[in-house]
Amino acid sequence: MTGHAPNLSSRMEANVPTPIPTSIPGFTIRFAAAADVPLVLRFIRGLAEYEKLPHEVTATEDLLRETLFGSRRVAEVLIGEFHGQAVGFALFFHNYSTFLGRPGIYLEDLFVTPAMRGRGFGRALLAYLAKLATERKCGRVEWSVLDWNEPSIRFYKKLGAVAMDEWTIYRLTGQALAQLAAEF
Repeated sequence: MTGHAPNLSSRMEANVPTPIPTSIPGFTIRFAAAADVPLVLRFIRGLAEYEKLPHEVTATEDLLRETLFGSRRVAEVLIGEFHGQAVGFALFFHNYSTFLGRPGIYLEDLFVTPAMRGRGFGRALLAYLAKLATERKCGRVEWSVLDWNEPSIRFYKKLGAVAMDEWTIYRLTGQALAQLAAEF
């Protein structure tokens, strides 16, 4: 079999993600595999640096391996590669709209390395995520952006995304989460 590319079934058996071609020459997208956990954590830390929040990252490789590739997978990850080199990622999970009566996709993280921005890679990752959403019969794709992140806000508006200004995100974490849980 030397000289032949492995077929899809042998790639799947070996847990090698199949690259998905895009309209950008040399740029492909693939689903992450467990072996990508260190890469995913590097991208998460890169995003945290960009957002001026590196002190908030407590994720570890073990936690990511468990939650992304363990017995109860709670999110999925897309890896964007340019000529075989990982240059960005999108981490997402399903939510649900009771108003629509349909699932949605929540984009938790979208990140392209600084040197690779402006080439359409982020847009391609979002376009593929939109394709997945339509294939999975989702009613919408949603995400949050920091108020000061004007470059990203402009980018999202160019895509046709609309800010949900009338909504405010609330979060329970740490001690407040533990206290409320203790009430039950």
